[in-house]
Amino acid sequence: MSDSVVAELTDLLALERLEDNLFRGQSRDIGTKYVFGGQVLGQALSAAQRTMTDPARDVHSLHAYFLRAGDIEHPIVYTVERTRDGGSFSTRRITAIQHGQPIFVATCSFQHRESGAEHQAAMPEVPAPETLRPGTNIPPEVIAKLPPKIQRWVTREGPFEFRHVDPRNELDPATMPPLQYVWFRLIGPVGDDIHLHQALLAYSSDFHLLGTATFPHRISYYQPGVQMASLDHALWFHRPFRADEWLLYACESPSASGGRGLARGQIFSRDGRLIASTAQEGLIRVVDRNGGKA
Repeated sequence: MSDSVVAELTDLLALERLEDNLFRGQSRDIGTKYVFGGQVLGQALSAAQRTMTDPARDVHSLHAYFLRAGDIEHPIVYTVERTRDGGSFSTRRITAIQHGQPIFVATCSFQHRESGAEHQAAMPEVPAPETLRPGTNIPPEVIAKLPPKIQRWVTREGPFEFRHVDPRNELDPATMPPLQYVWFRLIGPVGDDIHLHQALLAYSSDFHLLGTATFPHRISYYQPGVQMASLDHALWFHRPFRADEWLLYACESPSASGGRGLARGQIFSRDGRLIASTAQEGLIRVVDRNGGKA
């Protein structure tokens, strides 16, 4: 099962080339109402990577805006603008289009590999992933009463395994500080291509990040009347890594206001190397049954 699920994701990220700078990607329903934002992030990065002629230039930063909700039932077309190819750096601008309208824009910067000064933040002290329980923290009898789409999201056998250091009941959340630690890894090996591992990390970086901003407010994505959507996303790659080995996602939210929440993340390899940093702002809105703000 793990091999087929992982292969499905790598196929999703591979994209069909339509022209030199034009690509088409399929969509996958993982239980979200619209296309999962991580899918668009991963596919956009994959499209930009396909336009690079120097295999030793790796992405070091990605900055994106989500403009419209993506339609799960239809493919997405990605156009890539080759903005600049300099002596050490290259820049690409990517636009994702559905039904004739842009739903997402991003800029990626690539750098030819080189050495330089080194320092990093320390990895938090947390339990090892093997000591933590896998899977959801929601009892099966409760899951059975959920709407089918939420059931699919909660019980999905996805390509990534997640283990929460301090899991919470997303259907009846307690008040918690806006901080969480999540171990995650791809559930099967995918070879040594660093560019694939970077696209896989872009995909997985959208899990759990914005949800951290809901922790102090006893709300979650699973609850009726809670609207959540990514507005923008930033991702910086610092050091080589493997997405099929355990990584620790340390997420925090410094602010929520105006119907928006801000979350930041640091991703560490198991041996303590800081391999990536993230930031995301998203919509967090509670509405009543008549559609008005609660």
